[in-house]
Amino acid sequence: MRRILLVPVVALCATLTGCATSKKTDMLTTTLNAYQHAVRWDGFASASKFIDPKVLAEHPITPIEISRFDQYRVTDYDEGQGPMPAGEDEVRQVVQINLVNVHTQSERSIVDRQTWHYDGKGHWWLTSGLPEISPQN
Repeated sequence: MRRILLVPVVALCATLTGCATSKKTDMLTTTLNAYQHAVRWDGFASASKFIDPKVLAEHPITPIEISRFDQYRVTDYDEGQGPMPAGEDEVRQVVQINLVNVHTQSERSIVDRQTWHYDGKGHWWLTSGLPEISPQN
């Protein structure tokens, strides 16, 4: 009798694990799409809401940095190959972002190397912070 009950329990556990993984993947897709929308249309101040609160507490975004971000508009956001696993609860993604300086109308591209971490509570958080947009000399 025990063996008969064990088979459905094992099948149920496998199904729930698959569902949890699927839910985690779906949440990642939703989060990355929302972040892209925030960067592309709402601005970097809005995108900062995706940064892990622990990271943000250690490295707060200053008003000067926000004003620097406000000088640019995003004209393209290309995820390339998309997110790649970097551990059980971590993914990395390399994104090319095209920016236009609103004052000079000059355009340039930056590469944003993103790291995202799953907190186990249903949230994916950006742990790499906002992209570096200062021109490199």
